[in-house]
Amino acid sequence: MKTKVLSLLVDNTSGVLSRVSGMFSRRGYNIDSLSVGVTENPKYSRMTVAVSGDDRILSQIKKQLNKLEDVVEITELEDGSSVCRELVLVKVKADIAERQQIISVANVFRASIVDVSPDSLMIELTGNSSKIEAFINLLNGFTIQEFVRTGLTGLVRGN
Repeated sequence: MKTKVLSLLVDNTSGVLSRVSGMFSRRGYNIDSLSVGVTENPKYSRMTVAVSGDDRILSQIKKQLNKLEDVVEITELEDGSSVCRELVLVKVKADIAERQQIISVANVFRASIVDVSPDSLMIELTGNSSKIEAFINLLNGFTIQEFVRTGLTGLVRGN
């Protein structure tokens, strides 16, 4: 099973997200990650969609997306020729004894402490998926109270 990250340039109109996600659900395909935002041109939005499947399924997904009239362009974001990132916010239970250990782990990953309370820390980290996974794995010894990931977003390198 392979994973592909597709960058879709779509019309910035109401219902586009519904039509794109509806294509996936009608065909029984799963979306691993989805992020959407307006581009430098307010006429268009960019959707970054991570999908998994064998070669036949991944090829079919691209063909079906190309048929949608709202989809202007599809670009496959490949390792090495693109930059993909995601954001994670993690609220970790942190008493006085654990606080410095958690801050040390955050510093190794160049994460930011964005909220401090008497019994917890909230950490923000941006990076590729493997960096996010490694960070979460190092927090396994602590109590994660809440956790949220944005999903991948990315662009092709260079011109």
